Amino acid sequence: MKDRSYKRHLAKTITWRIVGTMDTFFLAWMISGDPFASLKIGLAEVITKMTLYYFHERLWFKGEFLASSGKWSSRKRHFAKTISWRIVGTVDTMLLAWIITGNPVTGLKIGLAEVVTKMLLYYFHERAWYRIDYGVANKRKSKKSKMNILTSNK
Repeated sequence: MKDRSYKRHLAKTITWRIVGTMDTFFLAWMISGDPFASLKIGLAEVITKMTLYYFHERLWFKGEFLASSGKWSSRKRHFAKTISWRIVGTVDTMLLAWIITGNPVTGLKIGLAEVVTKMLLYYFHERAWYRIDYGVANKRKSKKSKMNILTSNK
């Protein structure tokens, strides 16, 4: 069977970017008071964050051994992904906001505000995608088949 995980990661990238860009736009507008600077930050993030998010997904997918080893529950893994993504995302937002507004303090404020909102949004985004089989249906079916074989042999 053909690996469809790339399609899944691309779909996750797009849905997360929609949610993340809306959050950034509103936070930047509230903090900077400038809707045009907020729009520029949001649009710049579409490019940088989609690229960074896609590679973040691929790295976590390659680290599948963490999930399959039984040492990590899905919730722990999603929490760890949330933390690692938030670090990458916050640094990106702070730098973009600083460059676009010309004010490092504004960049810092926007980045710090996003830490809370984006971690919550990202966690729930991960939980929603965990329930969707798009791009991993064969993998989940094969895991269930292996589990059925193991339990029937006992």
